[in-house]
Amino acid sequence: MVHDLGCGTGAMGRWLEPLLPGRQHWVLHDRDPDLLVLAAADLPGPAADGAAVTVEATQSDITRLHPGDLADATLITASALLDLLTEDELAGLLTVCAGAGCPMLLTLSVVGHVDLTPADPLDRDVAAAFDAHQRRTVEGRRLLGPDAVALAVEECGRLGAEILVRPTPWRLGAAQADLAAEWFTGWVGAACEQQVELTAETDVYARRRLAQAAAGQLAVTVDHADLLVLPDERRISPR
Repeated sequence: MVHDLGCGTGAMGRWLEPLLPGRQHWVLHDRDPDLLVLAAADLPGPAADGAAVTVEATQSDITRLHPGDLADATLITASALLDLLTEDELAGLLTVCAGAGCPMLLTLSVVGHVDLTPADPLDRDVAAAFDAHQRRTVEGRRLLGPDAVALAVEECGRLGAEILVRPTPWRLGAAQADLAAEWFTGWVGAACEQQVELTAETDVYARRRLAQAAAGQLAVTVDHADLLVLPDERRISPR
């Protein structure tokens, strides 16, 4: 039983499910019912060895999960989620997940480092404003942003679990020019939302960078980290 927390459109399942052997039942968790419909409809099959894959969608707030909600889990996954949590939410979620006694695969957490080539004097200012946006306070919730990975490592140590951290950078070059342009537009937009005074400075900057991307002259590396959390005794209890 695989529980995918904050599944969104189901990208984690589309990537991981065909790589795993054996019968699989995926439980998709998300607050957004429309995303759940998309995710449940688009999970591929069969498994790596041809075994059947089934799926169910569960509309839920993953910050309010109880131990019983994950009691049947043999694997817990989440993608691009940790940096959207607060410190208390992260600690609570990891505690509940650790109680399931199974591995956790937590992927694509931002770590606060972006590199653009060729370099530009405004890169550093935009990056700093973007990181501040990632750490912004939303409805009284201060998001962790790039601090999430370090806090997750600390919390897993407190829970007695082993955690392996590996870098998983996005590398976008000429072959991914459209994606690089889309990422850049969102990156600058978030930075200017956080620091409005940047807007005037980034107008020409953005046009120059987008022209570079369209010409295949812009290379972008966006650092992320993946975490594999192994329960105490490194084994999965029989289900």
